[in-house]
Amino acid sequence: MANRLSQIATRTGDDGTTGLGDGTRVGKNHLRIAALGDVDELNSNLGVLLAEPLPDDVRALIVVIQHELFNLGGELSIPGYELLKSEAVERLDEALAHYNATLPRLKEFILPAGTRSAALAHVGRTVARRAERAVVALAAQDAVRPQARQFLNRLSDLLFVLARVLNRANLDGQGGDDVYWQSEKLARDKD
Repeated sequence: MANRLSQIATRTGDDGTTGLGDGTRVGKNHLRIAALGDVDELNSNLGVLLAEPLPDDVRALIVVIQHELFNLGGELSIPGYELLKSEAVERLDEALAHYNATLPRLKEFILPAGTRSAALAHVGRTVARRAERAVVALAAQDAVRPQARQFLNRLSDLLFVLARVLNRANLDGQGGDDVYWQSEKLARDKD
């Protein structure tokens, strides 16, 4: 990454373009900028989640993920550059296996609800899915390493699992269980 920002209001984007990390300028509606924006929004959502009471291990994991998302953003901002390592995807796989092992098997769909921290993890999950779709759209037109897509796919899964973990953590006195979808069809089928 060549330049650090020393001035925030540069006015160079007033014409509807923005600079990539390699110095080229593209329209602010470019697919690469959309993917970068979604990854940045995801990272910001995780920052809001970090403002909540969290188990220490979950907090430490999310901090690592924020750094990896920054690496992903850097990689997206410089076409052909590699910052996100395969180990980042492997770390998410390991976390998924670890936290899934602590949860009861799902028998019903759950709503994105429960404790505030769980709800924020669900928001992060949906933003991760959007970021993944943006990266897939970009990859259809421009070179993007598969680790970017894999990382976002695993991260959205992990955030779903962490939401379930956080519903059970009871750090704010609201813990309990997942909030299950009350389907009329499911209710009739049980009768």
